[in-house]
Amino acid sequence: MPAPRNELKHRLAAGEVLHGCWVSMADPYATEMVATAGFDWLLIDGEHAPNDIRSLSGQLAAVLASPSLPIMRLVDDNPATIKQALDIGAQSLLIPMIESKAQAERTLKATRYPPNGFRGVGAALARASKYNSVPDYLTTADAEICLILQVESRAGLDALDDILAIEGIDGVFIGPSDLAADMGHLGNPSAPEVLDAVTGALRRIRAAGKTAGVLSTDPAYIAACKEAGANFVGVAIDVLAFVGALRTAAASYKKS
Repeated sequence: MPAPRNELKHRLAAGEVLHGCWVSMADPYATEMVATAGFDWLLIDGEHAPNDIRSLSGQLAAVLASPSLPIMRLVDDNPATIKQALDIGAQSLLIPMIESKAQAERTLKATRYPPNGFRGVGAALARASKYNSVPDYLTTADAEICLILQVESRAGLDALDDILAIEGIDGVFIGPSDLAADMGHLGNPSAPEVLDAVTGALRRIRAAGKTAGVLSTDPAYIAACKEAGANFVGVAIDVLAFVGALRTAAASYKKS
């Protein structure tokens, strides 16, 4: 019996365009609500949301019980954190702030068992192997890991072609907000210079045969990125949707 099939990995590799939502409330109950919305995928955010490994685990369980496909963004490329995320059952990871080929290669190896990497062997204790009920987990887990690296700086863009040449990396996600800040347009990812850099990078990613990712809540921005080839497309953020709806409701009664 092999490791579970990673549907997100295989559907993206087939070129499907999948739309998802950032899950940032750091609570399994809230995540369970988002999982009823019908997005293709949900990204549990461990970088900017106030999560730890226990809260990430609880939210992953909520998404796994839904039709949406889970992916987890970690706080950084720390191999110890990657190991924990994989052991709690995450098969798809987004790793932020990748800026070099060497960093990308190290991150990839952190997701693979020896001899292909240096992931520690302990999944028998965890959800990843269904608590040691998947007898072939160790020999099949690597093939079902989806690793998407987040490039969001000028240094990362400079290294993009080298990163894309690494076999085993499934895709690259371009972070418009941090890239805008690094390019001198803090808070303005729609600046023409930034949009050109984002769409140009997305074209390069797809030309290399990799999944190309991006996040925006602006329909025009999303359309431009999809035209450039983005197929892992974040289109909503739960926190913004939540507070936006409440503020609209509150404002409507203040007028009366």
